[in-house]
Amino acid sequence: MTTMTEASVREFKMPDVGEGLTEAEILKWYVQPGDTVTDGQVVCEVETAKAAVELPIPYDGVVRDLHFPEGTTVDVGTAIISVDVGGGSAAPAPAAEQPAAEQPAAAAPAEEPKAAGSGRQPVLVGYGVATSSTRRRPRKGPEVPVQQASTAIQTELNGHAPTAPAPTPAAAQAAPAGPDRPLAKPPVRKLAKDLGVDLTTVVPTGPDGIITREDVHAAVAAAVPAAPEPSVASAPAAAPASYDTARETRIPVKGVRKATAAAMVGSAFTAPHVTEFVTVDVTRTMKLVEELKADKEFAGLRVNPLLLIAKALLVAIRRNPDVNASWDEAAQEIVVKHYVNLGIAAATPRGLIVPNIKDAHAKTLPQLAESLGELVSTARDGKTSPAAMQGGTVTITNVGVFGVDTGTPILNPGESAILAVGAIKPQPWVHKGKVKPRQVTTLALSFDHRLVDGELGSKVLADVAAILEQPKRLITWA
Repeated sequence: MTTMTEASVREFKMPDVGEGLTEAEILKWYVQPGDTVTDGQVVCEVETAKAAVELPIPYDGVVRDLHFPEGTTVDVGTAIISVDVGGGSAAPAPAAEQPAAEQPAAAAPAEEPKAAGSGRQPVLVGYGVATSSTRRRPRKGPEVPVQQASTAIQTELNGHAPTAPAPTPAAAQAAPAGPDRPLAKPPVRKLAKDLGVDLTTVVPTGPDGIITREDVHAAVAAAVPAAPEPSVASAPAAAPASYDTARETRIPVKGVRKATAAAMVGSAFTAPHVTEFVTVDVTRTMKLVEELKADKEFAGLRVNPLLLIAKALLVAIRRNPDVNASWDEAAQEIVVKHYVNLGIAAATPRGLIVPNIKDAHAKTLPQLAESLGELVSTARDGKTSPAAMQGGTVTITNVGVFGVDTGTPILNPGESAILAVGAIKPQPWVHKGKVKPRQVTTLALSFDHRLVDGELGSKVLADVAAILEQPKRLITWA
């Protein structure tokens, strides 16, 4: 019987799917052990701090093992799947079927293909190979089994060796620590930490006294007070996104939400924010929206007020180009951009993301409408790529869709201005000397006061308002 050799096994490692990201969460596996895969086939979906990304495998072969379950956060550079590229069986032959002399002393994983001059495998999705690498620390010298070390210590202290039986290999692997530490595998320990469970209080039901996921969930359920109609939500078997009790819900902060929180805190306490407001009559703009919907040039495209607001901001930037800039702290320079990558803040199930339309300043109104439609649909499907969220220069956030009048938006890191658009609704307004119901909205512009002074910020906001009040200025100011 021919068995698969370790030399034919390739370990596919978690790549850096963004710029300098250090970890990613495995959302979904598309393959299982025994499945045949081909070069370029998507094997899993992962979520980084920036977006959800599908990972293709760079080998032809048979899946041997998935190293981590769905819901696990894995460091970049860590092997996540093994593939037999030698055409052997998906599962290794039992050790008992091989003579002891033929068994390798230490199976060395095959090296991954590397980029020239780099210590890491080429990045499959993203923007290049990071200069650093994630490696496991080499083991030094022969290892002393945990129980043997514990026995030696107790013999030194007590004068005699303990009589407790040595743990099985599975138990030693699950918890390589002192004798008082509960036995549990790393994913179970992470689950317990996320749910606030002390493992020393959990009754184990697994083999050799190992604590299982079910034991952790049982401990949480036991701590919830009984009620006539229990409201405890049963958590999924692997890495729940949140956990409900009768009185509160805990949601782990990770992925996009974690990155957004860190970026917003950094922006708020780094860039001195100034926010200005203006209330404007947009009745004519709303009429133009209805006219464009019937125009054959916009057939099949989504036309809404956001389209004209975006175009108004682009015209205002062209009239006031210094607002389209960034602050270079290291060089102590203001970098004025001669292009506009227009960011649109989008709320998704994974959190707030800000993809941007590249070179939006060069697009016609129909092209801008098409780009906005693609951006929104991609964000809703959770398919926004890291590239789409990088390089933005100015952002629009539409809080009006929630019925909110206005807000004080925080700058997207690396940008100098962000425009918040409030709800458009009928209000009494003085028009041609008479009070009439008009379509009115409030705009708010936040800007970085290090590089945008009050005069420049006011001019930009006033230009946007003037265009929305008289949309013919889109032509006269073009």
